[in-house]
Formats: sequence, C-alpha cells, structure tokens
Amino acid sequence: MAEKKAPRIRREPMSRVDTAWLRMERATNLMMITSVMMFEESMDIDRLKRMVKTRFLAYPRFRQKAVDSPAGAVWEDDADFDLDWHVRLSALPGRAGKRELERFVSQQASTPLDKTKPLWQFHLVEKYGGGSALVTRIHHCYADGMALVQVMLSMTDTSREAKKGSDLAKAWLNGDGKQVAERVGAIDRYMKIGGQMLEKGLDFYRDPGLATVVAKEGGEIARELAVALSLSDDPDTILRGRLGVSKRVAWAEPLDLEEVKAIGRAFDCTVNDVLMASAAGALRSYMIDRGEMVDGLTIRATVPVNLRPLEHAKKLGNHFGLVFLELPVGEDNPVRRLERVADCMCKLKTSRQAIVSYGLLAALGMAPAGLQRTFLELFSRKATAVATNVPGPHMPLYLAGCTVRDMMFWVPQTGSIGLGISILSYNGKVHFGLIGDAKLVPDPDAIIQRFRPEFEKLLYLALMGNWDDTIYSGDAEAMLVE
Repeated sequence: MAEKKAPRIRREPMSRVDTAWLRMERATNLMMITSVMMFEESMDIDRLKRMVKTRFLAYPRFRQKAVDSPAGAVWEDDADFDLDWHVRLSALPGRAGKRELERFVSQQASTPLDKTKPLWQFHLVEKYGGGSALVTRIHHCYADGMALVQVMLSMTDTSREAKKGSDLAKAWLNGDGKQVAERVGAIDRYMKIGGQMLEKGLDFYRDPGLATVVAKEGGEIARELAVALSLSDDPDTILRGRLGVSKRVAWAEPLDLEEVKAIGRAFDCTVNDVLMASAAGALRSYMIDRGEMVDGLTIRATVPVNLRPLEHAKKLGNHFGLVFLELPVGEDNPVRRLERVADCMCKLKTSRQAIVSYGLLAALGMAPAGLQRTFLELFSRKATAVATNVPGPHMPLYLAGCTVRDMMFWVPQTGSIGLGISILSYNGKVHFGLIGDAKLVPDPDAIIQRFRPEFEKLLYLALMGNWDDTIYSGDAEAMLVE
C-alpha cells in the first residue's frame, strides 16, 4: 500500500510594508491590534467557532503563519493548524465588571502571540455585563486597522439569524467610511505614487530621473521627506520615557454621534477634529494634575491615513501612511484648541506626508535590521502618541446570534511611543479608548474620565452660538459642573 503523501506546504512572499510591521515588534511594543466586542446575550463557544471557521477563515491568510529570515519574510501554511488553540474560553475574576475586563484586555495586549502559529487569537469571556465579551488579538502584519474592521464585520450580521449575501459591507462603505476616505485626498493618486515608491524604496528619494509622474511629484515628496525628518523631537513630558512590557487599556462611555456632528457644524470642522481636540483637552487636564507645566506646550500624534478605497480593504495587507498631527495641550481655550487641531489636519490633507511614510515603510521592510531600528527610533521620537479614528456601521450588528452592544480597539505603538488613542463609531455612538505603557500611564482611566467633560465644553459652546474670546474663560466648565 502506497504511503500517503503529506500535504504540500504553500509559501508566498510577504509584502515589504507587511514585513516592516512584522519586524517592528519589540518586547516593549507588541505589534498587535487588540479589540473587544461586548454583547447583550451570552455567546455559545461552539457557535462562535463555527462563525470563525466559515467567515474569518474564509480569508486563507489567517491559516498562515509569518516566517521571517534574513532573506525575507514569507507567509506559510500552518500544517498543524488547530482552531481550538486560536479560539479560547476565558472568565473574569470577582465581579466580572468593566474594571476586570479592562484588566484582562490589558494582560492580552501585553502578552506576545506565539510566533510558531498564525498570529491571532479570540478569547470569549463567558460572563460580562449580563452577556459576554469577545477579546481579539491580530498581528499588524496581517492587515491595517481599516481592513481588520472589515474582517471583523464580515463575521457579523444585520439580523440575529445569519443570512447569506448580507449587505452590511455595502451599507457601511456608502456611509461615513466613504466620507472618511474622501477627506484624506485623491486616494487613487496616492496609491499610484505609493506603488512607485514601493518599487524603488529609498532610491526614490535619490534618483531624480524616474518616470514622468514620479518626476512631477518627486520634488514635493522629497521636500515632505525632508520636513518629516527635520521635525524636532517631541518634548520630554510625563507621557514620554523608557517603556516597560506591560500595557494598560481603558475605554469611555460612548458619545452620541449626532452631538459630535453638531459641534463640527457649529465650528466648521470634521468629526475627527472634534474628537482629537477633546482628546487633547483630556491629556492637558491629566498632565496638569500630574504636575506637568503645559503652558504653550504642543505634542504630536502619528495618525494613520488610508491610501486605498475602502472596498479594497478586504484584501488585507497594510495600505496606509502616517502623518504628524499637533495636539495643542498648552492651549486652555477649548475652541482655540479645536481650531488649531482642525487647521493642522487641513494642512496635512494637502501634504504628501502619508505617501512619504508609506514609501519609507516599504523600503524599511527590506532594509538591514540596524537601519530599521535607526529610522524607527528617529520617527518615534517625533511623536508622543498614536491616534486613529475608524468609522463603523450605523446599524446594530449581531455575531453568532448575539447583539453587539459596544466595541472598541487599540492599535499598537511603535518604537519609543507609549500612548495610543483609538476612536470608533458604531450604531450612532462614538467609542473612545486609550492604551498606555504602564510605566508612563499607570492610570489610563484618569485620562478617559476627562474625555467627556472636554467634549461637553465644546458642545455647550456650540449650542450657545456666536461665541467669542470673551465667552470662554473657564465659565463653560463651571456651568457644566453645575
């Protein structure tokens, strides 16, 4: 009787940018995207596994592990793939409330994934808030946040019973998601330039004789690179310093999306501007309470910018660049703070910073380890935080027959950055989360608790109308307290 042949192990090269994210991992900054979904009902583990098997694993990439070597990184089929290892049942101690769940998510965000297996895991928390919760960890080398949101949404339905041919993706992409994509500029043009940079890597910045389109854009992009490299290091504050291996996460009670939009209309700015200005106000208040001198202080956050149409995000991979957003934590007037954030964001939309960073990541994916570390440290010194805003669906969702009540995610920080700000909209609400290095921000709840009061200052002033510099002198805050 002939011996049965072992199945052929399939391998394929990893893209340069995905390789860069794989190699960025440090013990002090794990390159995982961590998320949590909270459900109204208790979820059945076997039903969850069936959903993971039929929908999550419909993406063949998630059956593959990342294998790195000096010759380059590849995706390789896991011959010993075991779904039970990737989908686990967990329980919270004590009262099993928000604090216990935050502690559990913090532990997961601080624990490396097993590199001998595909780099993802689901942890089903049996009892939480009268229902259950699902904590997910996926390595950044698989895809960026926008793509992974689509992956997670592909597991959900718009009704309690699963139906084939769900129109969820279409409904989502035709809403806020499309508007966010349009706000970052001409996506197709960005993709074209980014592709040329991907092919040429660092040579792009040195060779003035490239093709016609690149020659036309090259001067501007070269200048953007010079500007990015010449940015001063972010100031030394309590939010910067030597990192440890433990992370702390927290999230706020959701805001009403219509109220956020109302502020945007009142002050002629975007939803993202309003939320980032509120975050800057929360950081300002926290820093003052911890004894930081903030007058006139500005810190930066690196912000991901999507470089592909949202409907292509399901193809996985990383297709985004990074820009440096200024957070004026030294400005005590909330409206002036909002105006400064909006002005900075407006300038970034017309810049090539995102393309520069994407091209640089592509080049670094194939660069020697020493050069990778040098550039990573060079760029991470120029920011204090990573901040990202992902639009989600307008309607309520169901996963494995359970109602998704709330959801939140946290992106990894790079290099020496120890603070991450995440914003996600879902079902008419805006969810705000924060992750911090435990040495620098041991109490992220202290920042989270300041987010809503800062937002409500802007809401109060927006509702007043016709405000000017004489209106705000701290009186808005006092009236909110009353």
